[in-house]
Amino acid sequence: QEKSSRLSAALFGEDCEISHDQLHELLKYAALGKCHNAAQPSWCRIYHQSHLAGVVVIVLHEMSQLHFYEFYLQFKHLRKVFRHRFTLTPSANFLASLYGEGANLEPQNAAAGLTSTSNECIPKSSDLRWDPIIRKYGEKKRGLTSYTLTLEEQKKNDYPIKGSPGCKGYVYTECDQQRTDSSPLFGLDCEMCLTAKGNEVTRVSLVDAQGQCLLNELVKPESTIVNYRTRFSGITKKMLLPVKTRLPDIQTRLKKMLPHDAVLVGHSLNADLQALEMIHPSVIDTSLLFARNEGRRFKLKFLAKAVLGKEIQCEQKLGHDPAEDARAALELAQFFIEQGPAKVAELNLEMLLTTEKLAEVSQHKAALQPQGCQVQKQLNEPPRSSSPCFLDCLQVTGQNPLLLGRQELDSSGLCQSNLSTSNKQILQKALQDVPLSTFSVIQFSLGPQYTASHLLDGLGEKVRSKLTDMLTIYAGPFKESFCLKSVKKEFGRCGPIQSLTVVTETCQPYVCIQYEMLEAAQLAVESLNGAEVAGSCIKVQRPVTAASLDCDLLIKELELDVENEGVIYVAGLKKSLTETDLQEKFSGLEDLETLFLPKDLQSGKHRNCCFLKFQKSESAVDALEVINGWTVKGRKLRSRNALASGHLWRWIWQMNHSTEKQGGNILRAKMKQLSDSEQDLRKKVKKLDHHIKKLYRSLQNNTLCVVLFPGVNSTQGSQSGLGLMGIRDDDGRSAC
Repeated sequence: QEKSSRLSAALFGEDCEISHDQLHELLKYAALGKCHNAAQPSWCRIYHQSHLAGVVVIVLHEMSQLHFYEFYLQFKHLRKVFRHRFTLTPSANFLASLYGEGANLEPQNAAAGLTSTSNECIPKSSDLRWDPIIRKYGEKKRGLTSYTLTLEEQKKNDYPIKGSPGCKGYVYTECDQQRTDSSPLFGLDCEMCLTAKGNEVTRVSLVDAQGQCLLNELVKPESTIVNYRTRFSGITKKMLLPVKTRLPDIQTRLKKMLPHDAVLVGHSLNADLQALEMIHPSVIDTSLLFARNEGRRFKLKFLAKAVLGKEIQCEQKLGHDPAEDARAALELAQFFIEQGPAKVAELNLEMLLTTEKLAEVSQHKAALQPQGCQVQKQLNEPPRSSSPCFLDCLQVTGQNPLLLGRQELDSSGLCQSNLSTSNKQILQKALQDVPLSTFSVIQFSLGPQYTASHLLDGLGEKVRSKLTDMLTIYAGPFKESFCLKSVKKEFGRCGPIQSLTVVTETCQPYVCIQYEMLEAAQLAVESLNGAEVAGSCIKVQRPVTAASLDCDLLIKELELDVENEGVIYVAGLKKSLTETDLQEKFSGLEDLETLFLPKDLQSGKHRNCCFLKFQKSESAVDALEVINGWTVKGRKLRSRNALASGHLWRWIWQMNHSTEKQGGNILRAKMKQLSDSEQDLRKKVKKLDHHIKKLYRSLQNNTLCVVLFPGVNSTQGSQSGLGLMGIRDDDGRSAC
């Protein structure tokens, strides 16, 4: 039976703002895969990429995250199908950033069919300012401490961290002495075999700064080996038969051998430390040191040849030699430190690799003609030199990109917008041509009359006003001499409060509370309406305005949103509790997958609530029943289904704290213009959602589909974009 492709993404809480480089990273890997030197994305993971039937990108031209949430009820298909969502950094040059740095969007190239495999698509090295190494480190030489990974970089790249829940039982090297630029470097590399437990170390090599091998030891794993991976590891069953050394022996020896200020060097060293079950605070990772765009990484074999002029991992040898690999990584780090970033950038490694790859691929290239309308020329871009053209790379690997939208070529060869092309015509063309292409970009638009900046300003104010109403509750009546502090304490147990004021216009006192999170306001309405607070039986309700009349419907639909499946909100926590404390507290809950502790985006302080994500929806329901009876350090917890667990909570916070509010007369004029066209706009959005639904249902199973609201970035201001993605499965929904 054919394997299904699967998508996994940690787009939960703070990790869900994605740059265009990261988006390009995903699309490139999905379209090209490892066989064409594309790296697995750093922020999500595609399983069984080779089984993908194709990639379809749907671009909603000049629409932003603002449009999605203002017309949330109309985007019925999008919110019920795509589980993975992310905030997208707005770009003034969206299409160029989508196709990747170095993409040549000249109409003349488009008219020629983008079939060139000449050196035109090989990046030039005339301007080093745009080299990723220079952008990361600058041009000046630095000491080795400038190239060691920070704690945040280690976390991001899956290094074992002291105190991390996943590193219980790991051995700490105790190399805690302050590093200096003269601290000793040690190269480390391991070879692993696959056992019943997973990857386990079977050989370890350590070399010193002079390249002398200090340790080159075979290790017998505790678990039964199921695959020796001899082709890569060089390990055979016969080699391990007499071996008595175990992992604890190696851990002890390494601890003794490393001085207290040692800096470990390796290529993707995180995998070696994870396999060794050891934690070391100071590392240089050469796969990250020699930086590339879109999160990709050079292979050690290529770097050794291109930088050091050395051949390693030769095919004639049986497997990799860890001592050779450790020495190569060490020498690469020494070269980088001694020569400086500018000298390394001058090597133009990207060009060398691209030349090598294109030479290989062009031997098998089929001359295919792309279909559809072409992309408008993008202007005012800085020179780019460090990344091969995405569309050209698709061409030379025999793929046939399809570009459909409101552009066409005129008789002079210039790319012009054709506003007479309707979304319906684009859909019909897409239904016909997408099955014939492995990579498609389909662009829909609401039309310029609905995306003009003056309408966007009015839309932003309207959404901000609606969010404020949903985050606000009124409670009362209270006694004249009621204790405001006890009211704040009781309502604060529902979640973080942004503001609390006493309403004095009424006969009896009421309080107006604005929360920071939708769940907190809803929890207050559900749990405190009719309750006794500060000696009074009170009523809790939201303000009644025209914009808030469909609030209950919105809350219900947010609960049913596929993004919130299996996610619950827990409030009433002490702010002093750390993520580790909460992991320990909730560790007994069945199928708990992720815990997210929101922070104030200005101060960085934790809020008094968290989100828990479960692998199964039923487990989340069971957890709700359990948690509602719990107390943590004397505080009773309150919980409910999540409403804004992913990127939405951050966006709400930003909207709620925005100070870009228009003057009264200007705002009223813009709101009136918006109101005049809103009914028609709702109909167009609903129809657009239907077009996407029809296109999505026509896709083959195992097709990656990405829907992009690119956002707006202009002189008038910017609006964040939004991305939704999934792999189409048998029942028409996106597979996780």
